[in-house]
Amino acid sequence: MLGFLTARQAGLDDPLRLRRAESTRRVLSLKLNPDRDVDRVHGNGINTIDIETIEGRYMLSGGADGVIVIYDLENYSRKLQYSCKALCTVGRSNRHVHKFSVETVQWYPYDTGMFVSSSFDKTMKVWDTDTLKPADVFEFEGNVYSHHLSPIARKHSLIAVGTTNPKIQLCDLKSGSRIHVLQGHELRKFQPFLDSVVADSKVKVWDVRRASGSLFTLDQHNGEKSKASSETVNTAHNGRVNGLCFTLDGLYLLTTGTDDRMRLWNSASGENTLVNYGKVCNESRKKLQFSVSRGCSPEFVFVPCGSSVAVYALHTGELVTMLRGHYNNVDCCEFHPDYQVKHQSIRLQPHSFFLAVLPLFVLRSSCSVCSSG
Repeated sequence: MLGFLTARQAGLDDPLRLRRAESTRRVLSLKLNPDRDVDRVHGNGINTIDIETIEGRYMLSGGADGVIVIYDLENYSRKLQYSCKALCTVGRSNRHVHKFSVETVQWYPYDTGMFVSSSFDKTMKVWDTDTLKPADVFEFEGNVYSHHLSPIARKHSLIAVGTTNPKIQLCDLKSGSRIHVLQGHELRKFQPFLDSVVADSKVKVWDVRRASGSLFTLDQHNGEKSKASSETVNTAHNGRVNGLCFTLDGLYLLTTGTDDRMRLWNSASGENTLVNYGKVCNESRKKLQFSVSRGCSPEFVFVPCGSSVAVYALHTGELVTMLRGHYNNVDCCEFHPDYQVKHQSIRLQPHSFFLAVLPLFVLRSSCSVCSSG
């Protein structure tokens, strides 16, 4: 540490080198924090969490009970033992609450005054954070499994939505209408490029700026992409694909499947980089929300694995450590780069709940959230 500080003061090192080194050190020392907790609000499991990137202070959570909660992660009390407070709740008494399980929540990337939620009640709602009332409601024919806003879009406000219908629908926040349908399957994430996954083990890459079909289908065997015939048989996994995550720079895409494998892809070419992560336990019946570190060297991947969280080196596939602390299956995790903490939540029994904030990222599961330090 002192060597990095001296080199930075002397102008010998890039200032980011110290930040990366310290972030990496903290990730490698992650452990459960017994002094930090989160207010329990959800009566059932927590399905999804999201931390806004404007201040890195507020966290959304969506539960199997249809309830949405906004937490303040900042500790202004300066006490060692602290519980993150629930600032506001869209509870069962709210007439706008989702009728069934909330599957995805996401902050609007450029303003904490708005967030989006989707649910098994066949709706996606765009919320005004100040009033906790929906500014717009999109209704669909089937359950909404997932939606995603591009974190880097400047010229459009599209939301990609995946439902029980085998078509991806693009909804425009500006017009309040559905402007495009991508013939294919269920969805996950997109930037100007959209990746979608299906129950038939395929991952397709789309360019939402084009009206044509998908750019290519990922092939775990790195087959010939120029042949149309190969596109019909290309598969990313030998089981269902239930998780996607881009790296921060967008150069790589990670996928997980029920074949207990995780694969790293070149997002420009669709090539399988053939990084071997070994067996990645994946028992999730729904989408698996995992996370990639930001600002570390090397970068790490945090993957829910049963009641633990597995930490892998992104480019080597090495299993670095297992983060333990939950009593039941962990469903998702989220990395917090600013405070070097990890939040997580899990599916627990109705009366069990905890949150762990670790020194560098955030993780979530069905009935709780965790923290460590």
